[in-house]
Amino acid sequence: MTFVVTENCIKCKYTDCVDVCPVDCFHEGPNFLVIDPEECIDCTLCEPECPAEAIYSEDDLPEDQVKFIQLNEDLSRKWPVIDEKKDPLDDAEDWDGKPNKLEQLER
Repeated sequence: MTFVVTENCIKCKYTDCVDVCPVDCFHEGPNFLVIDPEECIDCTLCEPECPAEAIYSEDDLPEDQVKFIQLNEDLSRKWPVIDEKKDPLDDAEDWDGKPNKLEQLER
């Protein structure tokens, strides 16, 4: 099992989760974070820290978010590791909770 960053992180990119990760498994893109499934140790620390509630255990993923398992894996191979908390995107509050944000993902 691993943890997965899902659609609600897109255009929010809160990094509270990064701050508590003991193994630096988060990777940062322009407007989204992903978890490297090879590095994640399933410690569960990140999930409750996400203000956007965008992190799920792979076993608890909503059906419409399953595609994010592969997306996290693929993008974690391309994007750099992020290991410290940063400010969220300027309009994060406006995007938090909006549906159908996948088309907004910047790679």
